[in-house]
Amino acid sequence: MAEQTETPDLLDPFRQFFSFKRDVLVLSVAMFAFSLGFQMTSRYIPKYMEVLGASGFAIGMFGTVGNIIGAVYPYPGGALSDRIGSRLSLTLFGLLSSLGFLFWLIAPTVGTIGIAGVTIEPWFWIFVGLFLAQAWKSFGLGATFAIVKQSVPPSRLARGFASTEVFRRSAFLLGPLLAAGVLFVFADFQVGFQVVLAVAVVFAVVATMVQHALYEPEDTAIGKSFEGVGEIADDLRNLPPELRPLLVADTLVRFGNGMVYVFFVIVITDFLQVGLAVGSLSLDPDVFFGVLLAIEMAIALVSMPIAAKAAESIGLKPVVALGFSVYAIFPILLISAPANATVVALLFAYSGLRFAGLPAHKALIVGPAERDTGGRVAGSYYLIRNVVVIPSAAIGGAIYGGFSVPLTDIAYPGNEILAFGLATVVGLAGTLYFLAFGKEFEAYA
Repeated sequence: MAEQTETPDLLDPFRQFFSFKRDVLVLSVAMFAFSLGFQMTSRYIPKYMEVLGASGFAIGMFGTVGNIIGAVYPYPGGALSDRIGSRLSLTLFGLLSSLGFLFWLIAPTVGTIGIAGVTIEPWFWIFVGLFLAQAWKSFGLGATFAIVKQSVPPSRLARGFASTEVFRRSAFLLGPLLAAGVLFVFADFQVGFQVVLAVAVVFAVVATMVQHALYEPEDTAIGKSFEGVGEIADDLRNLPPELRPLLVADTLVRFGNGMVYVFFVIVITDFLQVGLAVGSLSLDPDVFFGVLLAIEMAIALVSMPIAAKAAESIGLKPVVALGFSVYAIFPILLISAPANATVVALLFAYSGLRFAGLPAHKALIVGPAERDTGGRVAGSYYLIRNVVVIPSAAIGGAIYGGFSVPLTDIAYPGNEILAFGLATVVGLAGTLYFLAFGKEFEAYA
């Protein structure tokens, strides 16, 4: 009982992190490097696409394709990790991600080309790169869940995930700041962002090499081979029943957020056009967006260890519900905000609280899993959730940017506020469902 009344220590996740076994340490360093590259780039990709000539609907489709990848990749990633071991699988995923960043870098260089009467714009290659760049993040999801599951006792799962998440998400703080610094130096956004992408390629390659050289997990033996679609169906049917209310709520929350997530940078740079001026220092909206992401993540890093510790006393449910509610409410607050740097900065600070429930959320997912099945349980969970969420960004893009039906007079001009408002309604529905039907999972709290 004394342990439950401890005062949360913000440095505790780092102490726990460095007390973990070597495989967790090496994996977390790789997570940090890939996260640094991804966070330097991915949040700016919608703006990059806009500069390359993409429409609002095309930008929304970028989010939907990302959702498709997020839905398809985790299950085979977890299965492959169980089959050949996480060392080989994660090395492969790292190489693919490095190649994806490179595709993003060279997209403007390819230019506009015509094939069989079809014009392919430069932003098309962003989609090609996406299939590769997201490999480590999505394919490796099951492996990372399984490793933490096997490295900490059940009663400390939330804190175990908090330790790896705080370390990894430190890159979420540094990445946007690094990107903002580069963009501040270069007057032209496209040139500056290509420099950012080049740095991301270097980080990914180095992380892959270090991971392959130093990562020595215990799962070196060949696991059970993949038995086809029937095996997927069996894993989905055998998903622990405790996860079902969480899965429904999580899916609704993510669907709402997915409708508008890719447009956050567009809202700051085009809709609000808000920058920051402090004395002689002036940051244009592109650069200020990187600062806002850093503010968001600073709050996340502070709140995650506190929330993970609190979950051991009050249960996982209220902590997860807090994160869900922030996901839901932030979109309508952002689109309704005045073009005031202080107000917008406070909103992004509030948005950082959505990460507070993440360690507890992951503990809920993997907690009921039997030992050595964490990868498959996590992969199955995310397969279901991400399949349902697939169309969210395309729907949001159509509502946000408008659309027309070819060969007809049917057209919709688009409405930013409507898109963000509907996103909030869907997210709140998920939050309320979780509060009504989610269980406490006391065995894992």
